[in-house]
Amino acid sequence: MENILEFMKSDIFLIGITGFCLLIFILYLINIARLGKLRKEYKEFMKKIGNGTNLEEILSKHVEKINKAVSKNEELEKFCNNLDTDIKHCIQKIGIYRYNAYKDTGSDLSFTLALMDENNDGVVLNGIYSREMSNIYAKPLVKGKSEYKITEEESEAIKRALNSSN
Repeated sequence: MENILEFMKSDIFLIGITGFCLLIFILYLINIARLGKLRKEYKEFMKKIGNGTNLEEILSKHVEKINKAVSKNEELEKFCNNLDTDIKHCIQKIGIYRYNAYKDTGSDLSFTLALMDENNDGVVLNGIYSREMSNIYAKPLVKGKSEYKITEEESEAIKRALNSSN
């Protein structure tokens, strides 16, 4: 152990360590030069591939465009999901039945119209025409049924509306 400590204190050891550090420094400078040359070649290579423009810049712009498109796509997807939710409450099923309410009138001028959404909620309208007057009655529908008495004509319009979704 003492021999090692004395050797470390000697001039030979100091010269050896200095030489080793100098060698490491020279290798470091060589690596810096090689890295600079490699960077220059890389930039030239990228310009050649990009037809005179830097390929990295082109790729960066494309990645930016893709990110914007993904963001827009997410917005559109949310919008479509909202539309899907909203459309469930829109009129989707329509049934109409025309009939002659009174024998003394000529054509089938009276009508019954059923309008329902996806859940079969809506309204049935009954328009009764006579020579003296016309009346329209509305009855709310919940799941295709009404709390009010439904006539045969209204029932037929509801049936047609339910079958119109097929």
